[in-house]
Amino acid sequence: MQLISRVFKEYPGSFFLFGPRGTGKSTWLKTSYPDTLIIDLLEPDVYRRFSARPERLRDVVEGNRHQQIVIIDEIQKVPQLLDPVHALMEEKPGLQFILTGSSSRKLKQSGVDLLAGRAALRSMHPFMAAELGGKFNLAGVFKKGLIPVVYSSPDPVEAVKAYVELYIKEEVMAEGLVRNIGDFSRFLEAISFSHGSILNTSNVSRECEVERKTVQGYIDILKDLLLAFMVPVFTKRAKRAVVSHRKFYLIDPWVFHYLRPRGPLDRSEEMEGAALEGLVAQHLRAWLDYGSSSCKLYYWHTKAGSEVDFIIYGEEGFWAIEVKNSTKVHTVDLRALNTFVQDYPECTPIFLYRGKETLKINNIMCLPCEDFLKNLSPLNRSPM
Repeated sequence: MQLISRVFKEYPGSFFLFGPRGTGKSTWLKTSYPDTLIIDLLEPDVYRRFSARPERLRDVVEGNRHQQIVIIDEIQKVPQLLDPVHALMEEKPGLQFILTGSSSRKLKQSGVDLLAGRAALRSMHPFMAAELGGKFNLAGVFKKGLIPVVYSSPDPVEAVKAYVELYIKEEVMAEGLVRNIGDFSRFLEAISFSHGSILNTSNVSRECEVERKTVQGYIDILKDLLLAFMVPVFTKRAKRAVVSHRKFYLIDPWVFHYLRPRGPLDRSEEMEGAALEGLVAQHLRAWLDYGSSSCKLYYWHTKAGSEVDFIIYGEEGFWAIEVKNSTKVHTVDLRALNTFVQDYPECTPIFLYRGKETLKINNIMCLPCEDFLKNLSPLNRSPM
């Protein structure tokens, strides 16, 4: 199969490379850094050797002095390796370490801050539309998502099933992160209804019949496994009362579709709307991360009910983005953007929809969502 080039670029110093399983971290590293010393902790024998004696890393580095780059794949499997890594960074300034991880939980518990200032934090995301080029289309994304290991599978349905089960069995059960896997499975179904919505843990708790505190712990597990993320509310210079809760998103629209229970009362338009909003969210996160932007991603929701899906705010610019799963632009769809512009005339408002025409209505750029995503590149400082 043809290798898809990633927009993620090499970094000159040592860095952590975080990203969910299956996003192509190992493939990118092997392509970008051929003939490099790689310690793959997913290999059972390698894991056993280094977990029993982390200081063995020094012996391996000394035995491969011609190698100036050391890659440790899935560093969270043996977080004790951070101590010898830190020592070697002190002793050998010319040595570059690349430490990949698909979970931040163990590293948080083990003091990843030991390397603060010596190793940058980078993230790899699912495919962006700009990486797929002509292969990208919205209809196809809703059928197989953008996680590389699932996207490349000849059977995306079975692939996403295996992908989710992998996390439940290998990460959650093996690490003893939950006591009752049945409760956690019910939680996964319940939390899928919160995708693209303001998170209410009490509602999720009632839905899956699990204590609220336990639900919050489960949400933290999803975030630590990089399977979900939260978007905070925009509050700068607020002229109106805004809500305080964050919005919740799963990492990929196909994972959302797999987890979300469906029945006769569920409308496909409603699910596609949430999936489309989540797709735009993950693209904006990747665009900001890959472009090393100082901007941050927010949403805006007043207590009176006005909501704008995404606010991008920082030194590089200020944009307000509304996403609708509709093929036409209706005046009512622009109401929230107009309200936001009244409060923040400095922003550039953007309306994304499923139509084909680029329009400008009351100074609001209305863009086809598919075109917007294809043109969203870290090489551009503006999302337009």
